[in-house]
Amino acid sequence: MSAQVLMKTLDLSHEDWLKTRKLGIGGSEAAAIAGLNPWSSPLRIYMDKVSDEVEGIPDNERMRIGRDLEDYVAKRFADETGKKVRRLNSMLQHKEHTFMLANLDRVVVGENAFLECKTTNSYAKKEWEEGIPLHYELQCLHYMAVGGYDCCYIAALIGNEKFIWKRIERDEETIQNLIQIEHNFWHNNVLKQVPPEPDGSNEYSEILKKKYAYSEDSQIELDGSFVEKVERIDVLKDLIKDMDTEKTQLEQQIQAQMEFNERALVGERLITWKTCTSNRFDSSSFKKDYPELYEQYINQSSYRRFVIK
Repeated sequence: MSAQVLMKTLDLSHEDWLKTRKLGIGGSEAAAIAGLNPWSSPLRIYMDKVSDEVEGIPDNERMRIGRDLEDYVAKRFADETGKKVRRLNSMLQHKEHTFMLANLDRVVVGENAFLECKTTNSYAKKEWEEGIPLHYELQCLHYMAVGGYDCCYIAALIGNEKFIWKRIERDEETIQNLIQIEHNFWHNNVLKQVPPEPDGSNEYSEILKKKYAYSEDSQIELDGSFVEKVERIDVLKDLIKDMDTEKTQLEQQIQAQMEFNERALVGERLITWKTCTSNRFDSSSFKKDYPELYEQYINQSSYRRFVIK
């Protein structure tokens, strides 16, 4: 191991552990910064790092089970491979790139390697059988970068019914690319407090809505570079409208052929057009019949509407 110990974690409280994570980039954040984590984004990581608040993910039963099963996964790996593993109980820090941090589940005794333990649901079974989810692989490569490890073993309990373990070799080219991405994020975004560029994700939109939740009666002048962006939005709106029309037209052609039939086969594809029943609250009639009661249950909400004229 070539990393330095930033802090011992054996008696560290969860809140202090979260505070320490703000000092750098952890392995579970690496893929998000690279834009390759389906559950997170560069902006979310950025907002967490620059905020004074300690906002961990709210604990839930699934997370508790995952922590409890970590011991089982580690023991299962040791039993199946004959390798000895042990806890490190330390937060590691890259000696040169001190913003890179690592919390390892276990280290492998007698090897320059570590073990990463995962628990997941049965829906991920096929993905694990075909390979390793990319965001987990990048997490392990991040740890290899921090500690100078030669390889990593990753073991997963899938849906409490299947155990899989795999070996990830050190990939120096990918590691150097990852270091560069994280270096750029840390020095040009976090330290300078400059948010990452918009990435088109729903999460980026939700964070913007939360950060700028209300509007003020004021006006700014955007520079000339935004003229092209506005014009491009106009073009995209027309394209989307045309594509939606084409999609609807094709659906109508299929529906016209299906008539009253609920299902249709085309090649190996199954098409369904089922009758669905839903119950909806008639708020207009309720307001008319019980106006006073209606007013008691009105909750006013506000949102910002984005319009280009």
